[in-house]
Amino acid sequence: MPHSTSPSPGCAAGDQASMSSSGPPKKRHRGWSPGSPVPPPGLAVPVPTVRPLARTEPLLSVPVPQSMLTGILQPQPIPAGETVIVPENLLNNSGVRPVILIGYGTLPYFYGNVGDIVVSPLLVNCYKIPQLENKDLDLLGLTSSQLLSVENMILLTIQYLVQLGPDQIPLREEFEQIMLKAMQEFTLRERSLQMSAQCISVSPGQLPWLARLIASVSRDLVHVVVTQNSLAEGISETLRSLNEMKHQQKLPDYVVAICASKIRGNEFCVVVLGQYQSRALAESMLTTSEFLKEISYELITGKVSFLASHFKNTSLGDDLDKLLEKMLQQRGESVIIPFNGDVSECVSSQEAIAMVSTQEPDLDVDTFQIYQPQLTVARKLLSQVCAIADSGNQSLDLGHFSKVDFIVIVPRSEVLVQQTLQRIRQSGVLVDLGLEDNGTAYQRAEKYVVRLDNEIQTKFEVFMRRVKQNPYTLFVLVHDNAHVDLTSAISSSLSHGEPSHGLADRVINCREVLEAFNLLVLQVSSFPYALQTQQSRISSSNEVHWIQFDTVDDAASEDKLYFGLNEYSKSLQWGVTSPLLRCDETFEKMVNTLLERYPRLHSMVIRCYLLIQQYSQALMALTTMASLRDHSTPETLSIMDDLITSPGKDKNGCGHMLVIRVPSVQLAMLAKERLQEVRDKLGLQYRFEILLGNPASELTVAKHFVTRLKTWRGYEQDDWIPRTYQDLEGLPCIVILTGKDPLGETFPRSLKYCDLRLIDSSYLTRTALEQEIGLACCYVSKEAIRGPIVALDLSEKEHEKANGSENDSDELLIDLDRPQSNSSAVTGTSGSLADNGVSSSSAADKSQKQAPSLNFQTVAHSSVDEGTYPSFTAGETMKQECDSLGNQMASSTTSKLSSLSSVSQTFRWPAHSAKDSKALHAALPRIIILSKAAYCLLSSQKSGNLPSSSSLLPHADVSWLSSLRPLLHKDMNSEEQSLYYRQWTTARQHHADFSNQGEASGSRSFHPRRLLLTGPPQVGKTGSYLQFLRILFRMLIRLLEVDVYDEEEINANHTENSEITQSSNDHWPDIEIFSKMPFDLSVHDPKYRTISPVYTEQLSRVKQETSKETKSEEPKKRETVSMMLTKYAAYNTFHHCEQCHQYMDINPAAQISDSTLHAFTFSSSMLGEEVQLHFIIPKSKENHFVFSKQGKHLESMRLPLVSDKNLNAVKSPIFTPSSGRHEHGLLNLYHAMEGISHLHLLVVKEYEMPLYRKYWPNHIMLVLPGMFNNAGVGAARFLIKELSYHNLELERNRLEELGVKRQCVWPFIVVMDDACVLWNMHSVHEQSSQSLEPGGSSKNVSLKSVLQHIEATPKIVHYAILGVQKWNSRLNARKAKAPFSRCHVRDFILLNIDLTQNVQYDLNRYFCEDVDFNLRTNSSGLLICRFNNFSVMKKHIQVGGQKDFVVKPKIMVSDSLAPIMPLQYVCAPDSEHTLLAAPSQFLLEKFLQHATYKLFPKAIHNFKNPVLAIDCYLNIGLEVAICYISSRPHSVNVNCEGVFFSGLLLYLCDSFVGADLLKRFRFLKGATLCVICQDRSSLRQTIVRLELEDEWQFRLRDEFQTANSSDDKPLYFLTGRHI
Repeated sequence: MPHSTSPSPGCAAGDQASMSSSGPPKKRHRGWSPGSPVPPPGLAVPVPTVRPLARTEPLLSVPVPQSMLTGILQPQPIPAGETVIVPENLLNNSGVRPVILIGYGTLPYFYGNVGDIVVSPLLVNCYKIPQLENKDLDLLGLTSSQLLSVENMILLTIQYLVQLGPDQIPLREEFEQIMLKAMQEFTLRERSLQMSAQCISVSPGQLPWLARLIASVSRDLVHVVVTQNSLAEGISETLRSLNEMKHQQKLPDYVVAICASKIRGNEFCVVVLGQYQSRALAESMLTTSEFLKEISYELITGKVSFLASHFKNTSLGDDLDKLLEKMLQQRGESVIIPFNGDVSECVSSQEAIAMVSTQEPDLDVDTFQIYQPQLTVARKLLSQVCAIADSGNQSLDLGHFSKVDFIVIVPRSEVLVQQTLQRIRQSGVLVDLGLEDNGTAYQRAEKYVVRLDNEIQTKFEVFMRRVKQNPYTLFVLVHDNAHVDLTSAISSSLSHGEPSHGLADRVINCREVLEAFNLLVLQVSSFPYALQTQQSRISSSNEVHWIQFDTVDDAASEDKLYFGLNEYSKSLQWGVTSPLLRCDETFEKMVNTLLERYPRLHSMVIRCYLLIQQYSQALMALTTMASLRDHSTPETLSIMDDLITSPGKDKNGCGHMLVIRVPSVQLAMLAKERLQEVRDKLGLQYRFEILLGNPASELTVAKHFVTRLKTWRGYEQDDWIPRTYQDLEGLPCIVILTGKDPLGETFPRSLKYCDLRLIDSSYLTRTALEQEIGLACCYVSKEAIRGPIVALDLSEKEHEKANGSENDSDELLIDLDRPQSNSSAVTGTSGSLADNGVSSSSAADKSQKQAPSLNFQTVAHSSVDEGTYPSFTAGETMKQECDSLGNQMASSTTSKLSSLSSVSQTFRWPAHSAKDSKALHAALPRIIILSKAAYCLLSSQKSGNLPSSSSLLPHADVSWLSSLRPLLHKDMNSEEQSLYYRQWTTARQHHADFSNQGEASGSRSFHPRRLLLTGPPQVGKTGSYLQFLRILFRMLIRLLEVDVYDEEEINANHTENSEITQSSNDHWPDIEIFSKMPFDLSVHDPKYRTISPVYTEQLSRVKQETSKETKSEEPKKRETVSMMLTKYAAYNTFHHCEQCHQYMDINPAAQISDSTLHAFTFSSSMLGEEVQLHFIIPKSKENHFVFSKQGKHLESMRLPLVSDKNLNAVKSPIFTPSSGRHEHGLLNLYHAMEGISHLHLLVVKEYEMPLYRKYWPNHIMLVLPGMFNNAGVGAARFLIKELSYHNLELERNRLEELGVKRQCVWPFIVVMDDACVLWNMHSVHEQSSQSLEPGGSSKNVSLKSVLQHIEATPKIVHYAILGVQKWNSRLNARKAKAPFSRCHVRDFILLNIDLTQNVQYDLNRYFCEDVDFNLRTNSSGLLICRFNNFSVMKKHIQVGGQKDFVVKPKIMVSDSLAPIMPLQYVCAPDSEHTLLAAPSQFLLEKFLQHATYKLFPKAIHNFKNPVLAIDCYLNIGLEVAICYISSRPHSVNVNCEGVFFSGLLLYLCDSFVGADLLKRFRFLKGATLCVICQDRSSLRQTIVRLELEDEWQFRLRDEFQTANSSDDKPLYFLTGRHI
């Protein structure tokens, strides 16, 4: 090392200067190993004697934590006594490289042999107590953050060191919690004793003896050195005594040096001398990349040669290579039998190659299914995308896209690329999204997966070009394993780091990606903590977390359960003899001995060499040299034994997989070569495979093993080779997995052991540690978790349960969730699961085979991310596998081994047998062997869910914001953890998100189109995001589609044949011809299929079938059909586009207050009182109204003239009554009107006004008075018509003054439903002689063109109502219809308010108000015309509209009442009946619909004798015909000569109805009467006035009222019989 000669100080601050100044540095100070290839930047140049400016200013007075040192180095003279000279040969003499933990105060300068010490800032930030804001203090339960004096901190530190175990190292997070607890205690004492913290603190004089007192209980492991002048004295003394120490003497683990200076107060630091602790602390300061470089440096420079020579011999002292050679010679040509035979059996190598398996084993391969949790998460993702689109910040316009395309970016791992490709191919998503054809999808899949290597730039540019060229395609950029490589592009180019560093940042955060409006970024990660900092670019609301099954009950329907990190931790409390998480104590002891012997080597090198030796000796012990058994650790021996013997017991050669994790590539290659050499010389090369799992390269498997894998799968093609670990399902093998991080590769179910003994204290961040354990996470059979011995048998019950769990609740979403399209044959799941689950060989299993796999859609066991364990035989479940530990075992070790045997009562791993009859797949959790350090972190939880690894720093690229912060609770779910990390962690300077911070904390920008999907490792996230792409596409298509009613007209046979012929080419009706046509009284609208038919002469001839006796209460589901929306559609609030953006006015700048409220009062003769309506008029629409000169008083709404000809406007104001559909009503007419000027008024109830106003701020609202809040649709139509007539009069008066004739003012209004979505024009082809098929064509037209066409009708003012027909799919196919009909119209009408002045809508009505109005209009002799060459489509909207009231009792007695039947809606007056909370008119109408048999028994199914209804039409049930008669003089009525009526219905009749009118009609004997009045007195008066008692007989008990209380004004009615 170039500096050891020069006397320049190893400046402890040097490294910090080059480091992030964004947050407290944690363990980032490099240890200086002699000859380190990369000298730390601070030491690169000999510097003059410098002193870092440490604490002259008060400790961190600013709330933002600065770096420990500001990074400005200023030369200053050094007073004597402030320097420490490190003794020469310190490391050689003592075997220890001391670590100095910076404490409080100024650290001295180090000269001399500085390579032999390490200075660590591990705990320094714990002593710099930050100033916190009050809200944070309250959160932590503190009054102020200045509670601990230096003396208290020193004592706490000593106490903490004393209680550390011999194999623990100080952890910053642990100590911070201790400090926080102490401060909370002080706060409590302060509050209880009402004194300041100063009284509690220790005086400087008491400190030395208190410190020694606390240290005295440590069994000499913690020493305290107190000096008077400076810290340098204490440190020098410690180092000197260490250097001179004899080897036999016991060193303390920690020395606490305290300087009790009078001038500067107390200062201190900790010198770590413990053999294990000092090394672990020094190594934990290196980042993963740094220690991997260090290891490769040690290997390249040959520093390991001493170690290598140590391992040349076996533990018994024999030369290993010679022994192996000897064994090779003894064996000669023969090798150990590959499978189906004992290790002692040998065959020739030719025979070994030729051995093939006899039958296909029950492997779980090539099935790709989407399970219920994945569906649920995919839906969560979809709804989050919808939320982004609806958020109003215009960052995503879903209505704009008609296609979905994607790219998946994965880290550099060849296996991961292949695995993702396999999933994409098997899922059929490319075909489903219409991106590729069935034939080409397999090859073309490679275009959709890109790995982050040097070629990404060009591939990514191609992708971005596609994004720019296809603006109508929504692209999804999936960044899988997004937590890997978060280095920013800038820092990686500055520091000349690895070439791949910063690539992700360059791609994901580049400007094109951020700005592309048609690109969503979905980051997927199992360890998202580094993406959840204060600088995160993803809004926390855009995080989608995997669903959590908290209890076994939640997962009751699930066949397999997820077994992850938490489950592994909890399994330690199962109390079983062979736990899943293990620590190999024997191995750790061996390691510790070696560590003392080789202090200069990195511990991972030592561990790796030892591990290789262990596995080699275990192999030898199990095959040839039984004497080596006692020199292998029992763990290693049992693993190897299982690996070697399991193929021997299997006819097919299936076995287990062992993964050994060796992060350093050089060490991994060494391990592979050594183990392969030992295996081959022992003749086991056909028994099991040894593979190197290197992310940079593809898998290479020996040819004979590939042949075996192909035979198992029944693959014919020659070129198949295993490309993913899952392809190795069933192959007995050791995978040596290397690389800096595991990258999310999925392992097959045959993986049984994960050896993580090399993962030790270098892995002290949550991500690093958890992703190693993530290798073993998987789905397991439920039985494996339930606890000890449960026979694995899927009884019929289980199958029934699976069949029963169809998901009915998801009907609404079902069409989005089709897991695969019919076209993608690859994904066919039919039966695959049932066949895999149950072997088909035995006939008894037929009942089990019947379960079709679709029922497993709801089951969470995910083979999507998992493989299957080899077939499990029920017959041998109870047989413990210790039998399988070779019979030739030396008896002395048998007992020891069986107690440690890898499988005990809890997990019976399959013992293969010939009786494969009921072979089931039992997926069992993997067994993990950990290093002591990792084991302590994962098992040290005292109670609850989260292992203590969760309290570690979440990721090496982030740092804690403050040393005072609340604990991460054990019961926090992932959403709460995310919020915690977003509050308390900050990105370091080299982190890609570091640049994402504004000057003010509020100005951090979240990227609006970026989502984060998080879920535990191997839970099925890939399947989930592929399903998300599929349902996103379905939804985009659904957004372009609409469900419209498609129902044939009813009562076609009741129609009169009109004698008058019309030319089918007429565009408008001729009033002369039209007025001679008869009116068709029958109702044809299919919505009204259940109402009473209107009597016509035709109807009396129709035979009424009586089979309809059984009338079901449930209304029949109406038929709908899906149509593509066109550019002329009406839309709801979910539609956003550039053109109608102004129209919708979701511009946040325009406040709601821009619209003004105007009262408008007029008198209504019908209501007999003044009516006050309110208009809400946006500023932009005021031009449609006339206001008074002096102020803002609303006078009238402008109306055009009949003679106006403006092609860019429609004349009629459009009124749309709407209720309960503020979001779903089709109130956006911009596109339907082609953007032209029009007057559109929403008519809403008072209580709904705020909602409509919020969603439609730019619409004119007409607000009905509060008294109509519970009224039906009749009231809205009545008030629209009354208001319009009043306004017409006002406009006529206004325009008359301007010289316009009264009749020239336009008298029409449009009344339109809020569900009208599309309009069509139908044209008829002239029938040619060739084609006898009549027919026509239709095309979509705009509402504008329909209205303009109808408004152009000649002599239009002579028509009362004009309408169009309702669309159905058979309109074009039918015979050419007359172009105009005189019949009922509804849904969309032009209403002449002048002509219909004296015909009113019945304002009390809830049902059939339009049939009633049409009949009254027609009987007044007015013309109703329907244009048959236009049709309107109505959308099926599931919410709002005219829905029934839920009828409840006025006073609730109990919640669990049975529903009230319609016949209970009336009662006898003054009775004790339950009174109901519903309007009386509603109760009456509902009662009449259902009381037909009681009220009009003679009329049922008897259309010859209808019920006579005067001046009203009410629905009294489908079985009864109603003959409508108007009492008005000169009215037009149906001819009813010779008709005997079976009943009489009088409803609120007025003075036109007199006794002489009734005497004209004849009734059957026994006909029934129903008279309905507002109250009892008018009921009596009506009976007297109409002289009803002459012909009808009444009884006292025939009087009824609706079941309301008297406040709600019940209606009364009387029934009687004709005499």
